[in-house]
Amino acid sequence: MTDASPPPPATENLDYRVAHLADRLAAGPLGELGVRLELRGDSVLLTGTVPSAQCRDEILHLAREDLSGHPVHCDLMIAGTSSPDRGEDLT
Repeated sequence: MTDASPPPPATENLDYRVAHLADRLAAGPLGELGVRLELRGDSVLLTGTVPSAQCRDEILHLAREDLSGHPVHCDLMIAGTSSPDRGEDLT
């Protein structure tokens, strides 16, 4: 008879997966350091600012892929890249 240890709690596994995703985002082609991943129970919240909608969509796709089986909520803001509509007053 073997003594089978119980599987680790889902949150421990999720902690590891979230940390791995954060490393992947920072080191990957996106080089995104401005994205924060927060555990909220068994779901993950992405917050921060990204340079474009395409970048946001790629990050969300990666998160949903890496964290499959857990809800992923996105609150990523897109940085404004339009030029100012008036000149800056320097005094």
